[in-house]
Amino acid sequence: MALVVVATLIQSLYRDAAERSFQRLLSAHLYSLVGAVGLTPEGALHGRPELGEIRYASAGSGWYWSVDPVSSNVQGHLGSVSLGAKQIPVKSVAEEPFDQAFMRSYVVETNDGEELSVVETEVVLDSSDKIARFRVMGNLNEVKAEISDFRNTLYIYLGLFGLGSILINAAIILFGLRPLDHVRRTLADIREGRSNRVDTDLPLEIAPLAQEMNALIENNHRIIERSRTQVGNLAHSLKTPLSVLMNEGRNIGGRQGQLVSEQSDAMQVQIQHYLQRARVAAQRDSVVFRAPVTPILERMIRVTAKLNPHLKITFSNHLSDAIFAGEKEDLEEIIGNIMENASKWGRSKIHLNLRAVQKQGATEGSNNAFEILIEDDGEGLPAEKMAEALKRGKRIDESKPGTGLGLAIVQDTVREYGGHLGLMQASLGGLAVQITLPAVAS
Repeated sequence: MALVVVATLIQSLYRDAAERSFQRLLSAHLYSLVGAVGLTPEGALHGRPELGEIRYASAGSGWYWSVDPVSSNVQGHLGSVSLGAKQIPVKSVAEEPFDQAFMRSYVVETNDGEELSVVETEVVLDSSDKIARFRVMGNLNEVKAEISDFRNTLYIYLGLFGLGSILINAAIILFGLRPLDHVRRTLADIREGRSNRVDTDLPLEIAPLAQEMNALIENNHRIIERSRTQVGNLAHSLKTPLSVLMNEGRNIGGRQGQLVSEQSDAMQVQIQHYLQRARVAAQRDSVVFRAPVTPILERMIRVTAKLNPHLKITFSNHLSDAIFAGEKEDLEEIIGNIMENASKWGRSKIHLNLRAVQKQGATEGSNNAFEILIEDDGEGLPAEKMAEALKRGKRIDESKPGTGLGLAIVQDTVREYGGHLGLMQASLGGLAVQITLPAVAS
């Protein structure tokens, strides 16, 4: 916009200057013409004006001069060689009156398309009131062509200047923002677990930002460690009272003892569950951890196979380099609970499938999540009971041991990581548990 304003202003100033210069030149030629023409004793016009412009001698050049009698006591006619027999239109005094200096200027167009600027005056040549009209005409098309050439040249140079300015400013901006881009990449590495600090080798304007980020990261680490310490202390302080309650329940025996034991077991599971949620929440709001998925799944498969030798466990791995954006213990607890349920209800087969999925809003080709599908060939669940199975403490089949908290705990842990847990009919005939969790780049 600034270049457009500058171009318009310069063009306007140049046009005004060119037109004023053109008019001054014609006026100077008119004065020279008046000074070079006189009268003979008989009252005839005579003189050989030399106006110092060769275009007055070139036919059809658009530059002409003429001297014509106004009063009846003046005879003859004088004109430039370039005028020849050409007749130039004259505007009446009513259309274009003379000014205070008894001069006037106007623009006329000839029959052959020439646009001429005319400067005219009438002069009394002697004491006998002999009056003649002096006219000098200049080719206005030449001025317009000169202005047009200047405008085109101006646009070219201003365009090149604007393009150069854009390129220079773009280079300066890109160079100036490189430290911020470096900080962005470092933060991405921290978020994906490849680094734990922001590089402080930065310009003075950016270095304080990096230092504050490092202080925030260290504070988050301190929060995590303090939370873990408090979790451990709480678990240790509750362990002995719960053990006493469980032993007392067994000693009491009977229905009351069984009730005490069951409630003590439920309390222990609930305490572990909420302590786990607190630990996951503290970890999720700070620096992301990394846990390779394939080794954890293979280890859980080996453990389940040893405990359940009658089951055939298969594993389809379509994403061997998947990395969980969280702690290894959390993923082990999620998979362990699902595998335990699958081995409890499965008849002879369990199948695991690991593959990549793309979360909504992610860019194409970015594996920012993975899916684990665990299927068994048990009786499965009707569709209307699948949602009920995820409710806390709800047991669909009372014939199997358990508290009814396993799937609910798994669902809460998955949600803490921003993932999803779903139940569906398995291709093996039983129940399929679909788990979607966040991933980081390998």
